[in-house]
Amino acid sequence: MQRVRVPISSFQFGEISDSLGMRTDTPIYAASAERLENMVVMTEGSVKKRTGLKFIYDYGITYSASNPEQSHLFPFVFDENEEYIISIEHQKVRCFRVEDGTTSLVATLTADTSSAALPFDQQYLQEYTTAQYGDVKFICHPLFAPRMLTRTSLTAFEISTFAFDKRADDSSTFQPYAQFQSHGTTLDPSKTSGTGATLTTSANYWDLTGGISGSDYPSSLHIGTIVRYDQNEILITSVQSATQATGDIVDELSIRLAVLNPFRTTDGSASVEVTQINHGYSGSETIVIAGASATGGINTGNLNGSRTVSGIIDENTYTFNAGGAASSAVDGGGQVTITTHAPTSQWDEQALSAKRGYPAAVEFHQNRLVFGGSIAQPDNVWMSKIGRFFNFDVGDAADDDAISLVAATGDVNEIRYLVSNRDLQIFTASSELYVPTYLNQAITPTNVQIRKQTPYGCEHIEPMPIDGATIFAQRNGKIIREFLFTDSEEAYTSTAVSTISSHLINSPKYLSVVHSGFGFPDSYAALTSGNGEMTLFSSNRAEKKASWTRVTTNGDFGSTVAIEDRLFANVYNSAGKLQLCEFSGEIGLDFYVYGAITANKVDVSSVYSSGDTVDVVVTDGTGQSHLGSFTVDSGDDVDLTLYSGLGFTHAYVGKKFTAKIITNPIDANMGSGPATGEVRGIANVVLDLKQTRSLKVNGHNLVTETEFTGKKEFRVLGYSRDPKVTIEQNDPLAMQVNGLIVELVV
Repeated sequence: MQRVRVPISSFQFGEISDSLGMRTDTPIYAASAERLENMVVMTEGSVKKRTGLKFIYDYGITYSASNPEQSHLFPFVFDENEEYIISIEHQKVRCFRVEDGTTSLVATLTADTSSAALPFDQQYLQEYTTAQYGDVKFICHPLFAPRMLTRTSLTAFEISTFAFDKRADDSSTFQPYAQFQSHGTTLDPSKTSGTGATLTTSANYWDLTGGISGSDYPSSLHIGTIVRYDQNEILITSVQSATQATGDIVDELSIRLAVLNPFRTTDGSASVEVTQINHGYSGSETIVIAGASATGGINTGNLNGSRTVSGIIDENTYTFNAGGAASSAVDGGGQVTITTHAPTSQWDEQALSAKRGYPAAVEFHQNRLVFGGSIAQPDNVWMSKIGRFFNFDVGDAADDDAISLVAATGDVNEIRYLVSNRDLQIFTASSELYVPTYLNQAITPTNVQIRKQTPYGCEHIEPMPIDGATIFAQRNGKIIREFLFTDSEEAYTSTAVSTISSHLINSPKYLSVVHSGFGFPDSYAALTSGNGEMTLFSSNRAEKKASWTRVTTNGDFGSTVAIEDRLFANVYNSAGKLQLCEFSGEIGLDFYVYGAITANKVDVSSVYSSGDTVDVVVTDGTGQSHLGSFTVDSGDDVDLTLYSGLGFTHAYVGKKFTAKIITNPIDANMGSGPATGEVRGIANVVLDLKQTRSLKVNGHNLVTETEFTGKKEFRVLGYSRDPKVTIEQNDPLAMQVNGLIVELVV
């Protein structure tokens, strides 16, 4: 028999899939594990037990199979001293203020300042997108008008409906418009001003859904929307049929002639020829002329007023009969305004509405508010004017004007998320795109463009910046990728970062990134799956470290949110109660409370009730002490009378969890090639530990009175075709494993 010493000096690749079980020849196999549960991979490759979960708030709701989505958490950060967690729920929003050492509920909202109730529906909670500027967070979903959550004081918030700016006279609205009608379809208003104008289209156009509302006329999602008749707004008030609606004219329907001097007269004739580009007339229409000056001897009284189109010369030219004959031939007259209600194909409709849908994505980029995608225009991007977030008027394409563009890349890209990173990144259901920034220049209507980069598509999970890249869940829900710009290729790539740990990616739902979190220097992404599991992705590109580990608790994880270097999570405990918790402190307890010991008892009524089993940890100058497991008494207290002589004044009370490392099967040729199939034995294991107490190695106990740092040897005789080392800790105490050396018998 031969003895071989096999070192495992790093766990930098985390927990890997069993599909790599034969790859003992790779550096990945030698620096990873079969299972890393409740362990965090450190920068240098060691693993440390995760922090516990501090109880913050009980929502007072219980998990329901029919309504599983009950809270979606979002950050609200004004500055480092004014930070909040926003919980969006079914027709409710709760606002928690995050301070040093405390997080508390400060506001609960159930109504919109402009409506009776909030529009949020629990079946869509996962799909909401947000963006923040100053004291305002914008909340978007394609099924409702964007909402604004505004902080009005340190402890007060309100919600209102987003509204586009209007002109000073309260007429035209600075909002995006689009042509939804079939090519050539005309709009014919019955009059040029006032209310109750009949609007007739030459083809079916008006929405008839919604049933009967207050009259014999069908209700319609078009009611309340605005259409523009050659740039003049009409508010739709009712719909009678697919080709007829009624509206109030906001702006008098006046068409400014496209050229100066549009009139031509003939000596002795009352017929006046008019140049009007794309006039859309067929003859006999009534027009109203105003502001015309005397031309060819025809005075203003005989030119201005109501006239009838008498003949059509071509699409840009027609004639009418003036009130008197011309005394000379003139080619040209002053610029005039012609008011008409003739049919025209030059009309459009507001782009965002109950009929057409609202923005699916929202972001701020280069001092513009950016909306992305809607039901009717899933691949459109709208950018506000610079510094004017409620003005989306495209104007005359000045550098600061609003922008509207389509992600026309060959297929319909349903925009789901916008991310302002190096560039404006666009994540769609089918691909990843971006709006390039050239030479640090601002995006303008004349230089803006969208470039398609990769073809993977994004799930309904908000992408997150991490370590210079943006990570996102691929549309199949089985792969996590990073979207990263490479200088060598001058383009973005979407590299899979979950390949070696694919078994941990299980229908992901929520993603958060905490920078330098858990008290460690690296950035971590917390990914919650549909089965309630959580996985941690650690990234440190400079150290070539990328690892996945699993997090378990006595319950199921829901939505998560990062506030600076702190990570919060919604957790359904074993009884299904939804609770807000924070990964906090070096305490190995979940759902823990920290309470004063009064009359030898700790009040735990905020979390636990009579009959619950809990564990208690106390601390002093020498470290932590685990007092053991207790049963909560009838007064919802934990009785510590047995330990009254120790002098502790406070205690941590919660649920303990297991931290576990299971190595990959140990092979004598790890790093050079497999030697599988042979029966092998583990004679000795030497662990390099730091500040560790109370763990087991293949069932052998390590018991120390104080935290142990150094190397510890275990004799573990046992033979197997796949010998492994299992290191676990069941007590709520500290644990860190820097590496190990296995003496293998072959």
